[in-house]
Amino acid sequence: MPVTVILGTQWGDEGKGKIVDLLTDKYKYQIVARYQGGANAGHTIVINGKKTILHLIPSGILHNNTVCVIGNGVVIDPVALMEEIKMLENEGIQITGRLFISHKAHLIMPYHKLLDSISESTSKSAIGTTGRGIGPSYIDKFSRVGIRIVDLLDRKTFEEKLRFNVQEKNKILKNLYHSQELNIEEIIEQYLHFDELIDPYIKDTSSYLNQSLQEGFNILAEGAQGAMLDVDHGTYPFVTSSNPTVGGACTGLGIPPTAINRIVGVAKAYTTRVGNGPFPTEQDNEVGEKIRKAGDEFGATTGRPRRCGWLDLVALKYSVMINGISELAMTKIDVLNNFDKIKVCTEYNLGGKEIKAFPVDMYSLNNLSCNYVEMEGWNELPDFIQSEKDLPENLLDYIDFIEKNIKIPVKIVSTGADRDKTLIRSL
Repeated sequence: MPVTVILGTQWGDEGKGKIVDLLTDKYKYQIVARYQGGANAGHTIVINGKKTILHLIPSGILHNNTVCVIGNGVVIDPVALMEEIKMLENEGIQITGRLFISHKAHLIMPYHKLLDSISESTSKSAIGTTGRGIGPSYIDKFSRVGIRIVDLLDRKTFEEKLRFNVQEKNKILKNLYHSQELNIEEIIEQYLHFDELIDPYIKDTSSYLNQSLQEGFNILAEGAQGAMLDVDHGTYPFVTSSNPTVGGACTGLGIPPTAINRIVGVAKAYTTRVGNGPFPTEQDNEVGEKIRKAGDEFGATTGRPRRCGWLDLVALKYSVMINGISELAMTKIDVLNNFDKIKVCTEYNLGGKEIKAFPVDMYSLNNLSCNYVEMEGWNELPDFIQSEKDLPENLLDYIDFIEKNIKIPVKIVSTGADRDKTLIRSL
């Protein structure tokens, strides 16, 4: 059976966790596989009012018959992983036998987190990272000095690689940042202990996924962050260090592009961003504050307040284009309940010239303005929505306007945080 990819179309925090959880249940996916990012992700799932926040483990883990895979494209913080496994087991969720981790996945080391936080705090052009070592870990990966889980199998090779890396990082910590050096022996013992804990979960996940495809299994690939944070296609340099876009699913899981036949984009009914970087529709005013309070827009991973603004159709169309998105899931529609008027950005304006395509250069992004269309708000949503007939007319007009602009259907409408506050439209 083919693969479905679920990815964020904005700057992350779109509600992917809820959509993954929902579709895993509806379409009975046997495998949910996370393909990039690290513990900087925060996927929130609410079932009967109970909130579960996942950072590394795929959002299908709450379904007993679903196997979850952490692919080679993910960078793994051992501390965060073991805390998450313990949290789920304390909730009565079976993990052993249901979680597989790629032996090719790279490890986040203590020096990655230390360098990340020091660099961010001392830089004059901070990106606004979570400080969890994601970027430095990917830097080592592409510099070919990263440490993979498979390296833990050979203690001699592992110690040699680790000693070289720590010595190099200590030079940077001491000479550039005047920081305390790291203890190599402590790190060796810590990670060898982690090797014992993680051993039951390690697998050649690329072979496992491809074999599962041949056997007709349904697989859902879950992305973290969002397309506008993609290191190649996002608002560079204010991006993440991996590829949340659809191509990342192939490289991050080791599956062929021909296996993918459905790509679901997730977008909020408005737009948010965490950290620094351009944000054309940002409302740094009472409107943005109203959205933030109504949507509880604070990071699931860091707790930082998110920047908020109106829906940006220029950026959304760009995400649809580069990912080949076939359908959209629109989340947090209820957040806009108390707005009499709602604005949507349809074009940009730069120097008196209309721009309909999303620019990727910082000059344009920092100097453009937005052209908005103002629409009537819907004010209130019914408590129970069983069909499209239950949706307010003005909300249907809003959805219709979006569909006509982005040229794909909005098939999923989320009207609240809980799993049952979702309508799958029969278009």
